[in-house]
Amino acid sequence: MPIIFGIFVIVLIVIISNIKIVPQAHAYIIERLGGYFATWSVGVHVTVPFIDRISKKVSLKEHVVDFAPQPVITKDNVTMQIDTVVYYQITDPKLYAYGVENPMMAIENLTATTLRNIIGDMELDESLTSRDVINTKMRAVLDEATDPWGIKINRVELKNIVPPREIQSAMEKQMKAERERRESILKAEGEKKSAILLAEGEKESAILRAEAKKQAAIKEAEGEAEAILTVQKAVAEGIRQINMAEPADGYLTIKALESFEKAADGKATKIIIPSEIQGIAGLAASLKGIIEEKPASGKRNE
Repeated sequence: MPIIFGIFVIVLIVIISNIKIVPQAHAYIIERLGGYFATWSVGVHVTVPFIDRISKKVSLKEHVVDFAPQPVITKDNVTMQIDTVVYYQITDPKLYAYGVENPMMAIENLTATTLRNIIGDMELDESLTSRDVINTKMRAVLDEATDPWGIKINRVELKNIVPPREIQSAMEKQMKAERERRESILKAEGEKKSAILLAEGEKESAILRAEAKKQAAIKEAEGEAEAILTVQKAVAEGIRQINMAEPADGYLTIKALESFEKAADGKATKIIIPSEIQGIAGLAASLKGIIEEKPASGKRNE
Protein backbone atom coordinates (compact mmCIF):
# COMPACT_ATOMS: atom_id res chain seq x y z
CA MET A 1 0.00 0.00 0.00
CA PRO A 2 2.70 2.55 0.80
CA ILE A 3 4.44 1.68 -2.46
CA ILE A 4 1.28 2.34 -4.48
CA PHE A 5 0.75 5.60 -2.67
CA GLY A 6 4.32 6.64 -3.38
CA ILE A 7 3.97 5.79 -7.05
CA PHE A 8 0.77 7.79 -7.18
CA VAL A 9 2.46 10.81 -5.65
CA ILE A 10 5.34 10.57 -8.08
CA VAL A 11 2.99 10.34 -11.07
CA LEU A 12 0.98 13.31 -9.78
CA ILE A 13 4.14 15.38 -9.35
CA VAL A 14 5.31 14.50 -12.87
CA ILE A 15 1.94 15.42 -14.39
CA ILE A 16 1.79 18.71 -12.51
CA SER A 17 5.36 19.57 -13.45
CA ASN A 18 4.55 19.03 -17.11
CA ILE A 19 1.56 21.39 -17.12
CA LYS A 20 2.76 24.69 -18.59
CA ILE A 21 0.91 28.01 -18.69
CA VAL A 22 2.01 30.48 -21.36
CA PRO A 23 1.35 34.11 -20.22
CA GLN A 24 0.05 36.94 -22.38
CA ALA A 25 2.43 38.35 -25.05
CA HIS A 26 4.73 35.34 -24.80
CA ALA A 27 5.45 32.22 -26.84
CA TYR A 28 7.24 28.98 -25.99
CA ILE A 29 9.35 26.99 -28.46
CA ILE A 30 8.86 23.24 -27.84
CA GLU A 31 11.33 20.62 -28.94
CA ARG A 32 10.56 16.90 -29.02
CA LEU A 33 13.47 14.54 -28.92
CA GLY A 34 15.82 17.39 -29.80
CA GLY A 35 13.91 18.73 -32.82
CA TYR A 36 11.48 21.57 -33.23
CA PHE A 37 7.94 20.39 -32.39
CA ALA A 38 5.61 23.37 -31.87
CA THR A 39 5.21 26.99 -30.81
CA TRP A 40 2.88 27.43 -27.87
CA SER A 41 0.88 30.64 -27.56
CA VAL A 42 -1.13 31.94 -24.59
CA GLY A 43 -2.92 29.25 -22.57
CA VAL A 44 -2.43 25.92 -20.76
CA HIS A 45 -0.27 23.24 -22.34
CA VAL A 46 1.10 19.84 -21.29
CA THR A 47 4.46 18.45 -22.26
CA VAL A 48 5.25 14.76 -22.60
CA PRO A 49 7.59 13.80 -19.78
CA PHE A 50 11.17 13.07 -20.76
CA ILE A 51 10.33 13.67 -24.45
CA ASP A 52 9.29 17.32 -24.81
CA ARG A 53 11.15 20.33 -23.48
CA ILE A 54 10.78 24.09 -23.67
CA SER A 55 13.63 25.20 -25.87
CA LYS A 56 13.10 28.99 -25.66
CA LYS A 57 10.69 31.43 -24.05
CA VAL A 58 10.09 34.40 -26.33
CA SER A 59 8.54 37.75 -25.38
CA LEU A 60 6.35 39.21 -28.12
CA LYS A 61 6.35 42.72 -26.67
CA GLU A 62 8.11 45.59 -28.40
CA HIS A 63 11.72 45.82 -27.27
CA VAL A 64 13.91 48.91 -27.01
CA VAL A 65 17.69 48.62 -27.31
CA ASP A 66 20.04 51.56 -26.77
CA PHE A 67 23.34 50.82 -28.46
CA ALA A 68 26.59 52.44 -27.42
CA PRO A 69 27.96 55.37 -29.47
CA GLN A 70 29.64 54.34 -32.71
CA PRO A 71 32.43 56.29 -34.44
CA VAL A 72 31.45 57.23 -37.99
CA ILE A 73 33.23 59.26 -40.65
CA THR A 74 31.37 61.70 -42.89
CA LYS A 75 32.00 62.32 -46.56
CA ASP A 76 34.15 65.36 -45.71
CA ASN A 77 36.31 63.29 -43.30
CA VAL A 78 34.85 64.40 -39.98
CA THR A 79 34.66 61.72 -37.28
CA MET A 80 31.55 61.80 -35.12
CA GLN A 81 30.14 59.68 -32.31
CA ILE A 82 26.54 58.56 -32.89
CA ASP A 83 24.46 56.33 -30.65
CA THR A 84 21.23 54.78 -31.85
CA VAL A 85 18.03 53.45 -30.31
CA VAL A 86 16.29 50.54 -32.04
CA TYR A 87 12.67 49.52 -31.44
CA TYR A 88 11.96 45.97 -32.57
CA GLN A 89 9.39 43.22 -32.10
CA ILE A 90 9.57 39.44 -32.56
CA THR A 91 7.01 38.34 -35.13
CA ASP A 92 8.11 34.70 -35.63
CA PRO A 93 9.35 32.95 -32.46
CA LYS A 94 10.62 29.92 -34.40
CA LEU A 95 12.82 32.00 -36.71
CA TYR A 96 13.97 34.08 -33.75
CA ALA A 97 14.98 30.90 -31.89
CA TYR A 98 16.76 29.22 -34.78
CA GLY A 99 17.60 32.07 -37.20
CA VAL A 100 20.68 33.61 -35.52
CA GLU A 101 22.81 32.64 -32.55
CA ASN A 102 22.84 36.03 -30.79
CA PRO A 103 20.13 38.30 -32.23
CA MET A 104 21.03 41.40 -30.17
CA MET A 105 24.70 41.29 -31.13
CA ALA A 106 23.69 40.76 -34.75
CA ILE A 107 21.36 43.78 -34.68
CA GLU A 108 24.00 45.95 -33.00
CA ASN A 109 26.66 45.10 -35.56
CA LEU A 110 24.22 45.51 -38.41
CA THR A 111 23.15 48.92 -37.03
CA ALA A 112 26.77 50.09 -36.79
CA THR A 113 27.70 49.07 -40.32
CA THR A 114 24.49 50.48 -41.80
CA LEU A 115 25.03 53.77 -39.99
CA ARG A 116 28.60 54.05 -41.26
CA ASN A 117 27.47 53.41 -44.83
CA ILE A 118 24.73 56.06 -44.69
CA ILE A 119 26.81 58.74 -42.92
CA GLY A 120 29.75 58.05 -45.25
CA ASP A 121 27.70 59.38 -48.16
CA MET A 122 26.82 62.63 -46.36
CA GLU A 123 28.77 65.72 -45.42
CA LEU A 124 28.79 67.04 -41.86
CA ASP A 125 26.12 69.71 -42.28
CA GLU A 126 23.82 67.32 -44.13
CA SER A 127 24.20 64.58 -41.52
CA LEU A 128 23.37 67.02 -38.71
CA THR A 129 20.17 68.19 -40.40
CA SER A 130 18.97 64.90 -41.91
CA ARG A 131 18.03 62.81 -38.89
CA ASP A 132 14.70 61.78 -40.37
CA VAL A 133 16.33 60.66 -43.61
CA ILE A 134 18.97 58.64 -41.76
CA ASN A 135 16.36 57.06 -39.47
CA THR A 136 14.18 56.04 -42.42
CA LYS A 137 17.08 54.52 -44.38
CA MET A 138 18.37 52.61 -41.37
CA ARG A 139 14.94 51.21 -40.51
CA ALA A 140 14.41 50.00 -44.08
CA VAL A 141 17.82 48.28 -44.22
CA LEU A 142 17.56 46.72 -40.75
CA ASP A 143 13.99 45.55 -41.26
CA GLU A 144 14.91 43.78 -44.47
CA ALA A 145 18.01 42.21 -42.95
CA THR A 146 16.22 40.94 -39.82
CA ASP A 147 13.26 39.35 -41.62
CA PRO A 148 14.98 35.90 -41.73
CA TRP A 149 15.45 36.13 -37.95
CA GLY A 150 11.73 36.65 -37.24
CA ILE A 151 12.36 40.24 -36.09
CA LYS A 152 10.57 43.35 -37.28
CA ILE A 153 12.30 46.72 -36.85
CA ASN A 154 9.57 49.23 -36.01
CA ARG A 155 11.65 52.34 -35.56
CA VAL A 156 15.27 53.55 -35.47
CA GLU A 157 16.26 56.84 -33.82
CA LEU A 158 19.58 58.66 -33.68
CA LYS A 159 19.85 59.55 -30.01
CA ASN A 160 22.95 61.75 -30.06
CA ILE A 161 25.27 63.09 -32.74
CA VAL A 162 28.49 64.34 -31.18
CA PRO A 163 30.97 66.02 -33.55
CA PRO A 164 34.59 66.77 -32.52
CA ARG A 165 35.15 69.54 -29.98
CA GLU A 166 36.71 71.95 -32.49
CA ILE A 167 33.76 71.45 -34.81
CA GLN A 168 31.39 72.18 -31.94
CA SER A 169 33.27 75.41 -31.14
CA ALA A 170 33.12 76.51 -34.78
CA MET A 171 29.41 75.71 -34.93
CA GLU A 172 28.74 77.68 -31.75
CA LYS A 173 30.59 80.70 -33.15
CA GLN A 174 28.66 80.40 -36.39
CA MET A 175 25.35 80.22 -34.53
CA LYS A 176 26.31 83.23 -32.41
CA ALA A 177 27.20 85.24 -35.51
CA GLU A 178 23.95 84.19 -37.15
CA ARG A 179 21.93 85.27 -34.10
CA GLU A 180 23.71 88.63 -34.00
CA ARG A 181 23.03 89.11 -37.71
CA ARG A 182 19.34 88.36 -37.24
CA GLU A 183 19.22 90.70 -34.26
CA SER A 184 20.77 93.51 -36.35
CA ILE A 185 18.30 92.89 -39.15
CA LEU A 186 15.35 92.93 -36.79
CA LYS A 187 16.62 96.11 -35.13
CA ALA A 188 17.11 97.83 -38.50
CA GLU A 189 13.65 96.76 -39.66
CA GLY A 190 12.16 98.08 -36.42
CA GLU A 191 13.88 101.46 -36.83
CA LYS A 192 12.77 101.60 -40.46
CA LYS A 193 9.15 100.92 -39.57
CA SER A 194 9.32 103.45 -36.74
CA ALA A 195 10.68 106.14 -39.10
CA ILE A 196 8.01 105.34 -41.68
CA LEU A 197 5.25 105.57 -39.10
CA LEU A 198 6.67 108.85 -37.77
CA ALA A 199 6.84 110.33 -41.28
CA GLU A 200 3.32 109.18 -42.05
CA GLY A 201 2.13 110.75 -38.81
CA GLU A 202 3.80 114.08 -39.65
CA LYS A 203 2.34 113.90 -43.15
CA GLU A 204 -1.17 113.33 -41.86
CA SER A 205 -0.73 116.13 -39.30
CA ALA A 206 0.40 118.56 -42.03
CA ILE A 207 -2.54 117.54 -44.21
CA LEU A 208 -4.96 118.06 -41.35
CA ARG A 209 -3.44 121.47 -40.51
CA ALA A 210 -3.67 122.56 -44.15
CA GLU A 211 -7.24 121.32 -44.34
CA ALA A 212 -8.08 123.22 -41.17
CA LYS A 213 -6.54 126.45 -42.55
CA LYS A 214 -8.43 125.93 -45.80
CA GLN A 215 -11.72 125.48 -44.01
CA ALA A 216 -11.01 128.52 -41.82
CA ALA A 217 -10.20 130.66 -44.87
CA ILE A 218 -13.37 129.43 -46.60
CA LYS A 219 -15.47 130.23 -43.54
CA GLU A 220 -13.85 133.67 -43.19
CA ALA A 221 -14.45 134.46 -46.87
CA GLU A 222 -18.03 133.25 -46.60
CA GLY A 223 -18.50 135.46 -43.52
CA GLU A 224 -17.09 138.53 -45.30
CA ALA A 225 -19.21 137.85 -48.36
CA GLU A 226 -22.28 137.47 -46.19
CA ALA A 227 -21.45 140.71 -44.34
CA ILE A 228 -21.02 142.62 -47.63
CA LEU A 229 -24.25 141.13 -48.94
CA THR A 230 -26.03 142.14 -45.76
CA VAL A 231 -24.71 145.71 -46.02
CA GLN A 232 -25.70 145.93 -49.65
CA LYS A 233 -29.15 144.61 -48.84
CA ALA A 234 -29.45 147.20 -46.08
CA VAL A 235 -28.40 149.99 -48.46
CA ALA A 236 -30.79 148.76 -51.12
CA GLU A 237 -33.55 148.58 -48.55
CA GLY A 238 -32.76 152.16 -47.41
CA ILE A 239 -32.88 153.43 -50.99
CA ARG A 240 -36.13 151.57 -51.52
CA GLN A 241 -37.62 153.15 -48.41
CA ILE A 242 -36.45 156.59 -49.49
CA ASN A 243 -37.94 156.11 -52.95
CA MET A 244 -41.21 154.99 -51.44
CA ALA A 245 -41.28 158.05 -49.18
CA GLU A 246 -40.79 160.44 -52.21
CA PRO A 247 -38.40 162.83 -50.39
CA ALA A 248 -38.30 166.53 -51.18
CA ASP A 249 -35.54 168.12 -53.23
CA GLY A 250 -34.11 169.81 -50.19
CA TYR A 251 -33.57 166.50 -48.38
CA LEU A 252 -31.83 165.03 -51.42
CA THR A 253 -29.60 168.09 -51.64
CA ILE A 254 -28.60 167.79 -47.99
CA LYS A 255 -27.76 164.10 -48.48
CA ALA A 256 -25.66 165.01 -51.48
CA LEU A 257 -23.70 167.50 -49.39
CA GLU A 258 -23.12 164.88 -46.71
CA SER A 259 -21.77 162.58 -49.39
CA PHE A 260 -19.37 165.27 -50.54
CA GLU A 261 -18.22 165.75 -46.97
CA LYS A 262 -17.45 162.02 -46.62
CA ALA A 263 -15.72 161.97 -49.98
CA ALA A 264 -13.45 164.84 -49.00
CA ASP A 265 -12.56 163.21 -45.64
CA GLY A 266 -10.57 166.27 -44.69
CA LYS A 267 -7.87 165.55 -47.28
CA ALA A 268 -9.27 167.12 -50.46
CA THR A 269 -7.90 170.50 -51.53
CA LYS A 270 -10.64 171.19 -54.01
CA ILE A 271 -14.27 170.05 -54.43
CA ILE A 272 -16.38 170.78 -57.48
CA ILE A 273 -20.01 171.27 -56.50
CA PRO A 274 -22.76 170.86 -59.09
CA SER A 275 -24.47 174.08 -60.10
CA GLU A 276 -27.81 172.75 -58.91
CA ILE A 277 -26.81 172.99 -55.25
CA GLN A 278 -24.56 176.11 -55.32
CA GLY A 279 -27.41 178.41 -54.47
CA ILE A 280 -28.47 176.63 -51.33
CA ALA A 281 -28.18 178.69 -48.18
CA GLY A 282 -25.57 177.62 -45.68
CA LEU A 283 -23.26 175.99 -48.28
CA ALA A 284 -20.26 177.87 -47.02
CA ALA A 285 -20.93 176.80 -43.41
CA SER A 286 -21.24 173.12 -44.41
CA LEU A 287 -17.99 173.23 -46.35
CA LYS A 288 -16.01 175.31 -43.89
CA GLY A 289 -14.73 172.37 -41.85
CA ILE A 290 -13.79 170.18 -44.78
CA ILE A 291 -12.03 172.49 -47.24
CA GLU A 292 -8.53 173.37 -46.14
CA GLU A 293 -5.78 174.92 -48.13
CA LYS A 294 -2.95 172.47 -48.83
CA PRO A 295 0.66 173.41 -49.68
CA ALA A 296 1.17 174.40 -53.27
CA SER A 297 3.43 171.44 -53.80
CA GLY A 298 0.72 168.98 -52.76
CA LYS A 299 -1.30 166.93 -55.18
CA ARG A 300 -4.84 167.87 -56.06
CA ASN A 301 -7.71 165.38 -55.85
CA GLU A 302 -10.83 165.83 -57.82
